[in-house]
Amino acid sequence: MVKRSQWAAPYLVFMILFVVLPLLMILLYSFTDKDGAVTFANFVNFFSQKEAIHTFLYSIEIAVINTLLCLLLGYPAAYILSRRDLNRSAVTIILFIIPMWVNVLVRTLATVALFDFVHIPLGEGALIFGMVYNFLPFMIYPIYNTLNKMDNSYVEAAQDLGATPFQQFKNVVLPLSMPGITNGILMVFMPTISTFAISELLTMNKVKLFGTTIQENINNGMWNYGAALALIMLVIIGVTTLFSYNGKNNEDEGGLL
Repeated sequence: MVKRSQWAAPYLVFMILFVVLPLLMILLYSFTDKDGAVTFANFVNFFSQKEAIHTFLYSIEIAVINTLLCLLLGYPAAYILSRRDLNRSAVTIILFIIPMWVNVLVRTLATVALFDFVHIPLGEGALIFGMVYNFLPFMIYPIYNTLNKMDNSYVEAAQDLGATPFQQFKNVVLPLSMPGITNGILMVFMPTISTFAISELLTMNKVKLFGTTIQENINNGMWNYGAALALIMLVIIGVTTLFSYNGKNNEDEGGLL
C-alpha cells in the first residue's frame, strides 16, 4: 500500500525545481558579481542611482493607483454579483470570467488597437486603463467569494435592531468582507509592480516600471544586478504579504470587535 504522504512527492519535487531553486539562484546572483565573488555592489549600485529609485517609487505609485481604482470599481461589482436580489442571472458572472480566458498580452494588444481606433494617444493614462482592465477581475473575485459565503443572519440581526441599509453595510457587510478586500489588494498590487509587458505595449516603452528595469538588465546579460532588483521587489512583496496575514489573524481572533 502506498502511504498518503508519498502522494506529496511530485509536488515537493515541483516546488524544489520551480520555486526554491529559482529563489536560491536569485539570492546567489544578488550577492555576487559576474566573476562569482561575494559583493554588495549590486545593492549599492541601485541605491546610488536616482533613476532606478525613481522608477521603483513610480512603480509603487502606479500600483497604488491601480489597486485603488480596482477596489473602487471591483467592490460594487462584487457586491452586486453576490446579492441575489440584485443579480439573478449567472450570465453576469460569466461575463466577468470570459476576459480571463484570453491571454494578458492579447488583451493588452486589443487595448492598444482600441486606443488607436479612437485616436487616443498612448501614455500614462492608457497604462492605468490597461492595468485596471487586466487586473480588475483579480479584485472582484476574492471579494465576491467572501460576500457570497457571508452568513446573512448577521445582516438580518442588524435589520431587527433597526439599522439602516448604510449602517448594515458599514457595521456588518464591510467588516466581514475585509478578508476578500485584503486578498484582492494583494492579488492586484503585487503583480502591478512586477509587470513590464503592459507598460511597454500601452506606452510604446516611454514609461518604464520596475519590472521593465529588471527585464532589461536580464536581457542585457546583467544577471547579478537584475537579480538584486528582483530580490528587492521580492522583499517588498514578502513584507506586504506578512503584514496582511498578521492582520487577518488578528481579525480572526478578535471577531467583529
